Amino acid sequence: AFDTLSTSGQISGTAVSVDTDYLAYGSAKSWTNAEQIGTNSVRDSFNGSSITDNATGDLSITVTSAMGNINYAHVGTAGQGANSLINISQNFDVAAPTTTVSRYQMAYVNDTLIDVASINIGLLGDLA
Repeated sequence: AFDTLSTSGQISGTAVSVDTDYLAYGSAKSWTNAEQIGTNSVRDSFNGSSITDNATGDLSITVTSAMGNINYAHVGTAGQGANSLINISQNFDVAAPTTTVSRYQMAYVNDTLIDVASINIGLLGDLA
């Protein structure tokens, strides 16, 4: 057993170790920055492998390393531009989350689904 991890010298300054409890319990296990307009694509991610455009305003995100169970937390934002109001919510009626795929719907405040220019999702929980 060990209590801290040390860096290989790539981090300078005083932050040269991190408590393993923080890594196991205190950090996002996956995050994805994607777009749904034009070419659906993942712009950047950590433990995010792909996205699937299911329909207008309906997107699934697949992670590379599975979550430990389906009871993980989802945090996210979605944006279309400076003058639009977008509400992001996970719609469990469309498809229940699995340990590797989460499905989201993006809508205006009047519930009209819309493809977004930017969707940012983070997953918090235990990995398998």
